[in-house]
Order: sequence, then structure tokens, then C-alpha cells
Amino acid sequence: MTERTRLGISVALIIGLFLSACSTLRGTGDMGVVVEREQGRLHIIEHSGNTQLHLVDGLGDLSHASVVYSRDARFAFVFGRDGGLTKVDLLKGKVSKRIKQAGNSIGGAVSQDGSLVAVSNYDPGGVRIFDSATLDLVADIPAVGAGGARSKVVGLVDAPENRFVFTLYDAGEIWVADLEDRVNPEVTRFRHVGQQPYDALLTPNGRYYIAGLFGEDGMVMLDLWHVERGVRRILPQYGRAGEKLPVYKMPHLEGWAIADNRAFVPAVGRHEVLVIDCSSWTEVARIPVHGQPVFVMAQPASRQVWVNFAMPDNDTVQVIDTERLRVVKDLRPGPAVLHMEFTPRGERVWMSVRDDDRVAVYDTVSFERIAELAVDKPSGIFFSSRAHRVGL
Repeated sequence: MTERTRLGISVALIIGLFLSACSTLRGTGDMGVVVEREQGRLHIIEHSGNTQLHLVDGLGDLSHASVVYSRDARFAFVFGRDGGLTKVDLLKGKVSKRIKQAGNSIGGAVSQDGSLVAVSNYDPGGVRIFDSATLDLVADIPAVGAGGARSKVVGLVDAPENRFVFTLYDAGEIWVADLEDRVNPEVTRFRHVGQQPYDALLTPNGRYYIAGLFGEDGMVMLDLWHVERGVRRILPQYGRAGEKLPVYKMPHLEGWAIADNRAFVPAVGRHEVLVIDCSSWTEVARIPVHGQPVFVMAQPASRQVWVNFAMPDNDTVQVIDTERLRVVKDLRPGPAVLHMEFTPRGERVWMSVRDDDRVAVYDTVSFERIAELAVDKPSGIFFSSRAHRVGL
């Protein structure tokens, strides 16, 4: 074999290896995870072709798991009910790092600049903040209310200017933690906002933090553009305190749909979706629906709102036209539809059908089911596009 021949073979091999490597490269923009709550596992998926890529196990108790993403959308941060914080590499399909940071945690958020990940804890009550690259502890904020006792923390969201906002369930308070100074975070406390704030949301523009109250009717709102104005009460009739009907599942506030300056809100214990004017924060309409709504979610770049329900009506999903303010489609995906997630531009929606051990994918124009994936007792579905949205 001549030197020229050997050189030609070597070049061909190098080119072949390069092309092979290129063929395996991919972005993370169409990726996400589906939680297997009972098995403590994640399915890493992609929604361009609706396929499963990896199965990641060893994530602990995922019975109320939530997921947020790193700034580059490569890593998923998984918050387990057992206090575990797990960093999962979407591209490699494996755990990058896992720590046990508390005894019982309920969710978390990533800071605006992507450098910090915060976790809200039931036990011990408080918020712990970690470096998102290393998961080293940066700050520990014990949630000690005005009465001196620790409180469970819920409703944790990221807010503009590297702030985190959260509620103290037992103390009835809202706190804003400013992390511009990592070593000495500044915490602004709003006391006596209402009884047992149980969940909260941030409006898509990052301005209004709204918390629901479990112990009394009404909601409370903090304007993050003008925190000096304090917390004010809105929607005084919203809640469960005076409710005569049984409440099978408290609705999730994160699922609020906002379209055309109106919010579409799940009514507590009632078969209705409330329509709220976002200028005055007053109720302007009620839409009858199939059951007690849990998630009321807006389809991106469209005028649809999709609703799922608490038991015994949780085999049904309804679609509301936000212009006509009425239900325009009924779907029966299967028993126990727990969660929905839209693809970033809204052409499809994924639904976890827990009691059928599958995820169903629907086209949002034709309403046809276009794909199914086998997943053991699926619950939360979280796409990587969440990396670029405030308040999640």
C-alpha cells in the first residue's frame, strides 16, 4: 500500500467519523420530560417527531414533582417530594448531579440570569438557593413568620431582576428575595396577607404576583413594579371558604390562561371557568364546563383555552374559544388526565393519561389524536421551552 493510498484512507476515515458525529448532534429546543411519578423516573422526549429518547431513573419520590430548565435548555432541574434536587442532562440522558437538600420540597425556579436555582421547602420551611452549575449552596432563607414559627413555603416563582417570590403557607405572608447580592440576599416581607396562601402565579409580563387563599375567600396580588404599594386583595368571592360543594382537587394557579387582557381562571369546587378583566381584576363572565377545572391553559399564539378536570370527570378535556367565551370541543383522552403541555408554537398538546399508562398527543386544529407513548403512571409534562419564560 502506497503512502498516498494510506493517506487517502485516513482522510476518508476522519471524514466518516466527523459526519457520523454530526449526525448525532441535536439541539434541545424540541425536547422535554415526562414524569413517571410512581417509578421515580423521567422520560426524555422530543416533540418534533413525538418520540422517547431516554429513560432516566433514580430520582426519588416524584409524587408531586416539578421541573424547570437551565438557561441553555440543556439541563432539567427536578424537584422531588423527598427533598431531592436532581440535575438531568437532556442530551446525555442521565443524571448530572443529585443532592438531598431538605426533607420535603414542593417546587423551584431558576433566576433570570440562569445562575441560580431556588427550591421551596415544606420541611424545614424555607427556600434554599444553589449555584445552577455546581448545585453548591449559595443562600438559605428560613421561612420564619411574624409569630416566630417556621412555615411551609409554596408558590415559588422567579421574577425579573434576579428575584424570587414565594408565600409562607402557615404564616400568611409573601416574601420577595433579591439575589443581586448572593452573599447577603435582601428579603422584603409582606405580613398578614391572608389565611393559608396555597399556590401562586406570576403574570407572563413578570409584573403581578397573585396568590390564592386556602383558608378564606379571595386572592392577593403584589405589583412587582411597585412593591412599595404593598399587597392588595382581589376577587373577594374567589375561593372555597363558603363553598357548599365538595372540592375534589384544588385548582393549580400556574395554569391561568391570559388572552386579550382577560384571565381564564378555574373556579374552586364549581363546574365553571371564571373570566377576569386584567385591568380592574374583576370578574366579567363565567363559562359552564364539564367538571371542576384543575388546569386552565392557553394555547400559544391562538385564542383557545384548554381545561382538564378533577375526579370523577378527569377523563375529559374541553376547549374554550376565548372570543366567544364558550366550549367548542369535548375530548375524551382517557382516565385521569393529570397534566397538559403545549408545544412552543401551539400546534400540538401533550396530555398525561395516568390510569391508561400513556401520553396522548393531539393536533390543536383538527383535535385529532396523532400519537401515543407508553409511560408508566405519567403526571407532569415539561418542555424545554420553559427555559425562556418568566415565572415558571
